[in-house]
Amino acid sequence: MITPDTKDWTWVLRRPCAECGLDTSSFDPQDVPNLLRDNAKAWRPVLERADARERPDEQTWSPLEYACHVRDVCRLFLVRLDLMLTKDDPPFANWDQDETAVRERYQEQDPLRTADELEEAAEKLADAFARVSGEQWQRTGKRSDGADFTVESFARYFIHDPVHHLHDVTRA
Repeated sequence: MITPDTKDWTWVLRRPCAECGLDTSSFDPQDVPNLLRDNAKAWRPVLERADARERPDEQTWSPLEYACHVRDVCRLFLVRLDLMLTKDDPPFANWDQDETAVRERYQEQDPLRTADELEEAAEKLADAFARVSGEQWQRTGKRSDGADFTVESFARYFIHDPVHHLHDVTRA
């Protein structure tokens, strides 16, 4: 699982990821909706695999757990994007992804239902990003750890998460 340094989360905006290869500076933020839709569709074959529930080791989530995480990140970022577009410099409530995984019992969820839910959540967020235009890309929000985002940096930062996690579960 990626755990970027919260003191310098901007690395993902400045250089290609050494693991998944995504270079978030190489595309227009208006490309994020299509990148997200393509990513969401690519999760279904992963979740149809017989090993979807298998963890490669004790510390690493299973493909199912990663998919649940990506689904929930889409849901969370939809809320945060709405806040950024409707309020001035809103703070984001803290979200503990590991606590959520345990509380929501990611490992026990149905893989095919998760695929449906991930695609639905991704489509809603993709639609919301697709509606962003002009000066809206410069609206701001702040994470509970003090990280400041514009909608543009938020979109670029976000898309790395599902791309990276798909890479995690599809690499040989």
